[in-house]
Amino acid sequence: MTDVKSKLLAGGETFETADRLHSAAIHLLRRLRVRDRESGVGPAQLSALSVLVLGGGPRSLGELAEAEQVRPPTMSRIVAGLVRAGLVRRGKTEDGRRVESLAQTLSSLSSEDQEKLRALIGHLEKVIKHL
Repeated sequence: MTDVKSKLLAGGETFETADRLHSAAIHLLRRLRVRDRESGVGPAQLSALSVLVLGGGPRSLGELAEAEQVRPPTMSRIVAGLVRAGLVRRGKTEDGRRVESLAQTLSSLSSEDQEKLRALIGHLEKVIKHL
């Protein structure tokens, strides 16, 4: 679309600026892809990392999966690779906070009741194994 007629129809100088910007963006992406390959970190990992770095910091796997438009199991694999590479570390999740809350509540039980509960959990775990 570099002929004079299409430039005139599309707004002349503004069209030329847009065309040059588009071309520069394409060339930039090509060069960045080469650099990305050289880094040894895959495109999916780099994309997820950019969400964490540019998107305001830590996120849950679900939030990260939503931002990257992938399923949570896929994001779990991506994050595992980032952890292995030492680029991110996993923090406490809401599930961890729930467990802490439950532990605090259980600490209010007497030692005898806590021992009974541990025995019952042992029985429950055996039942679950046989289901």
